[in-house]
Amino acid sequence: MKYSPDEIMQYIEEEDVKFIRLAFTDIYGKQKNISVMPDELERAFHYGIAIDASAIAGFGCDVHSDLLLHPDPSTIAVLPWRPDHGRVVRMFCSITRLDGTPFGSDTRAILKKAVADAKKEGVSFAFGPEMEFYLFTCDEYGKPTKIPYDNAGYMDIAPDDKGENVRREVCLTLERMGIRPESSHHEEGPGQNEIDFRYSDPLTAADNAITFKAVVNTIAARNGLKADFSPKPLESMPGNGMHINFSAKSEDGEEIMPYVIAGILNHICEITAFLNTTADSYKRFGSNKAPKYISWSSENRSQLVRIPAADGEYKRAELRSPDPMCNPYLAFALLIYAGLDGVKNKAELPEMADINLFSAPEEITKKFKTLPSDIFSA
Repeated sequence: MKYSPDEIMQYIEEEDVKFIRLAFTDIYGKQKNISVMPDELERAFHYGIAIDASAIAGFGCDVHSDLLLHPDPSTIAVLPWRPDHGRVVRMFCSITRLDGTPFGSDTRAILKKAVADAKKEGVSFAFGPEMEFYLFTCDEYGKPTKIPYDNAGYMDIAPDDKGENVRREVCLTLERMGIRPESSHHEEGPGQNEIDFRYSDPLTAADNAITFKAVVNTIAARNGLKADFSPKPLESMPGNGMHINFSAKSEDGEEIMPYVIAGILNHICEITAFLNTTADSYKRFGSNKAPKYISWSSENRSQLVRIPAADGEYKRAELRSPDPMCNPYLAFALLIYAGLDGVKNKAELPEMADINLFSAPEEITKKFKTLPSDIFSA
């Protein structure tokens, strides 16, 4: 929802807000913030709040480290786990240099530019991430272990599924923050969970992904647990994916999704390093519903891109290689540019691979190109 700075300052005064968290992410997508008091908010809107970025990953050196945070009033959200008296709110920020020029490592701004570039071409995108995470117990000192919170399996129910109440608390918290979860369930691995979202415009979807991870980590900690979004927390168990549902529409009504999918397939090797950012990311590929080959199909979960069974406004494609350690702002921006390249060049989709590539013999799989096998080749 659109709010003006004046409306935000009036809300802060009337609703007993005492702290305003100005949030942003480093180059890797890890959320950072600085808290300011209500009296500083007018300065934040009109000038910006200065930060020293020298110790923030990907933000530069000690010589020119001063940056300004500019809150986006449309992103205001109350943090429901904080006290009702002396409330805390959060707003995402754009980042500039002291002279007002955009900061090159502001990945949220990179995504905003990608959306604007797509609009110039008459194309609009929507994204909906599906993030998986494990819940691990903590020892008597509060340090996380690698002992899963439960031993339940895919879509099991309580009492086997001990994460049910945590997911419920996460979903209700997100709703109070203005984010609409679509569904939640226990995943295949012990202690593994998934919560999905209705897809939305790229910037909102990326903001929601960052918010989601913060909420899950907070709710897990409040329950004496550790949430783990890493791509392969347990060597012999399913990894955590962040499947990205996406759709694209042309303002002239042309059916462009085949071109978009083809563009993403053509560029997937170039952008995999940004979709799968850790060494463990590549241990997922080729097993437990994580793809290895560059292919597409309808409904088939062994493919890199699948077309889920859906009609009308729910029709979309799903990219299955990314994991939750990626920066969603960069990930969505790169997918937009890859898709736009497919549209501009009317890229041709390869033949649909309607086979199970997890179990197919080598004589079949050797026909397909593969994703990078490790972070160094990516």
